[in-house]
Amino acid sequence: MLRTPATSLLRSSLARASSRSSSLTVCRAASTHAISKPTLANIEKRWEGMPLQEQADLWMSLRDRMKENWAELTLHEKRAAYWIAFGPHGPRALPPPGEGKKVALYTAVGVGVSLAFFVAIRMFAGPAPHTMTKEWQEASNEYLKSQKADPFTGVASEGYTGKGMVQSPPKSA
Repeated sequence: MLRTPATSLLRSSLARASSRSSSLTVCRAASTHAISKPTLANIEKRWEGMPLQEQADLWMSLRDRMKENWAELTLHEKRAAYWIAFGPHGPRALPPPGEGKKVALYTAVGVGVSLAFFVAIRMFAGPAPHTMTKEWQEASNEYLKSQKADPFTGVASEGYTGKGMVQSPPKSA
């Protein structure tokens, strides 16, 4: 079994860490320069058509510039950073023209189809059950009184003046 001494592992990890920090320093120093005007010119119209990698690179360079003193930012950089962060693109994009009409139309169609189903079901439904007549419901009230159901506030209570179970019109002959 081959063993590597711990000191050599420590030395190699330190060497890698120092090389990373030096490369970060170089990138950091490169980001302190102003972004060129042609890169930021007309960004509002070009942003949606830019490749994602180019958008990300531009935003990262602007973000690095904003980490420094904002007084050193150019007017173009400030405008571009504001527009990229808060402009009407991505989730804040303006709705396409006619979207409200389309939503209203689809809603009306949905309500119309639902109404058609309701009417069709009501047309082909059987007659109302025999328990849905006024006579049956009055008999139910008498039965509840005889059973003393809900004696405090219901039909069986003293001085009750409500309709009780009655909710249907009388049976038509």
